[in-house]
Amino acid sequence: MKIGIIQQHNTADREDNKRRLAEKVRKVAREGAELVVLQELHNGLYFCQVEDVNLFDQAEPIPGPSTEFYGALAKELGVVIVTSLFERRSAGLYHNTAVVMEKDGTIAGKYRKMHIPDDPGYYEKFYFTPGDLGFEPIQTSVGKLGVLVCWDQWYPEAARLMALAGAELLIYPTAIGYDPHDTREEQERQRMAWQTVQRGHAVANGLPVVTVNRVGDEDGVPFWGTSFVAGPQGELLYEAPTDQETEAVVEVDMKRSEQVRRWWPFLRDRRIEAYGDIMKRFRD
Repeated sequence: MKIGIIQQHNTADREDNKRRLAEKVRKVAREGAELVVLQELHNGLYFCQVEDVNLFDQAEPIPGPSTEFYGALAKELGVVIVTSLFERRSAGLYHNTAVVMEKDGTIAGKYRKMHIPDDPGYYEKFYFTPGDLGFEPIQTSVGKLGVLVCWDQWYPEAARLMALAGAELLIYPTAIGYDPHDTREEQERQRMAWQTVQRGHAVANGLPVVTVNRVGDEDGVPFWGTSFVAGPQGELLYEAPTDQETEAVVEVDMKRSEQVRRWWPFLRDRRIEAYGDIMKRFRD
């Protein structure tokens, strides 16, 4: 399968961000992409750097204006698009939600971000209610997609549960960058840890991983780009630069997972009867 990834630097002009994204989706579609993955909260700036109740005005219902916009684009181009939206579910109830648009323009499914961070510059618990849809892959015309979002990428449990539900591909729209006060060495350790853990999910589950991150400086936070695609043994098939916008089409052999899982039958050898304590917060 040919997968289009779009790593973009966003500004406060939300309509211009969407226009530029649409141009890039058209470009990768012309180059043969069947599935296009966008970065986390791609319509605007990453607003969770501050706690401001007025920023809830950016949220929208699903279905809503953005699903109409990207649905029309998916139908025009005949591609599946993974979007990432600020969902207004009800008054005072909001989610960080990935919505997958089918190639006919309909909503194939959605995933509400389950793990919500609360760190300096990433005050997401102020804005987002934890997801309640579980770890369920989304069936599309190009396969069964295990869509997760950003902070989920650190959790092997999330990737495993998607794999156990039959996901054929793990997908992570993300927004992560450097703390400008950290040393260069610490910044690089964090960036490499971020990529390494996700490549580990590929290995542990015998599945390709697609991760699309934003890039560029937003209010003093430099997002580190490095969008990448890894194969089912964690092998890097593509890696974007850290400091510039990029759109690329990456071909992934979707049949390879079957053979890799025959060589390394990790799912066969799981000792599920011994894992009960995983349900505990900590084994005191």
